[in-house]
Amino acid sequence: MSAHQYDEGHTVAGWTGFAVAIVGSAVLGLGMIMVSAPVLASGLAIVVVSVLVTWTLHLTGWGKPPGRRPREEWGMRVRDSSARDGHPGCVGCRLAGRGRGRVR
Repeated sequence: MSAHQYDEGHTVAGWTGFAVAIVGSAVLGLGMIMVSAPVLASGLAIVVVSVLVTWTLHLTGWGKPPGRRPREEWGMRVRDSSARDGHPGCVGCRLAGRGRGRVR
């Protein structure tokens, strides 16, 4: 259970995506300092990978649905069992063809 009073959404998907995005941002900054297009492109590619990694982890149940979760599901290592069917109102799930509001 979380030590916080509120569900702050700490998830494996969120923290992993954040860590990869930080690396990508650092590489982008290095590319700016070096005035190097290949380094800038590499940094941008890493940031794009962070989005894809976060999305993939969310779809495999390591993220969280929009809105509040029950207190027993606040822990970071708790998998989301509803991810397989998609979350109502979740753009990421809709893009993957899951949940309500599927585009057919």
